[in-house]
Amino acid sequence: MFVDRIDAAQRLAKALAPYRGQNPLVLAIPRGAVPMGKVIALALGGELDVVLVKKLRAPFSPEFAVGAIDESGWAYVAPHAREAGADEAYLAREQQAQLALLRQRRAQYTPARAPIDPAGRVAIVIDDGLATGATMIAALHSVRARQPRRLVCAVPVAAPQSLDAVAPYADEVVCLQTPLEFQAVGQFYRSFTQVEDEAVIVTLAESRLAAGEARAS
Repeated sequence: MFVDRIDAAQRLAKALAPYRGQNPLVLAIPRGAVPMGKVIALALGGELDVVLVKKLRAPFSPEFAVGAIDESGWAYVAPHAREAGADEAYLAREQQAQLALLRQRRAQYTPARAPIDPAGRVAIVIDDGLATGATMIAALHSVRARQPRRLVCAVPVAAPQSLDAVAPYADEVVCLQTPLEFQAVGQFYRSFTQVEDEAVIVTLAESRLAAGEARAS
């Protein structure tokens, strides 16, 4: 059990300590992982940015993911998608809807700059937990396409089967807990409050400023 996302990030940073001093690029999946990413990037002496992906929602259960899509339009469709009622026509509509939301988020989160390039760097993709693993798979696929030197998936907690699904997409997976009784990510946090868009924007701006000051000094 984690106190909150900051507690989880501090513990995760310790597990990622071998990457301290390698200027890793910490890529957080919004919104919940962004405050975590700030803590981890600071602890490792790296930079923070976001990797934008959106889950594809099940037709009759919007909280349940049947896949995920990245900014390029590449989509991962989970094996259980059809069983959850997501046929090809539904998935095509859902992909277009979520892609439009991704474009809005990019305009909100980093309006004045391009995403930080992970090429040739250690890229650490983080989230606050893995339920189905769909969004992490899409995130790792997106980052891999930009040719990082090493691609790491890092989460505090994950369903064991989701961790197995994600593993082939990363060079390394760091996970602190894999409980067998897994219903939702939030059950493993005492406090699991919503992270709003404004908090993401402020955190990214502050981290960018701090990184610039560090380089200048």
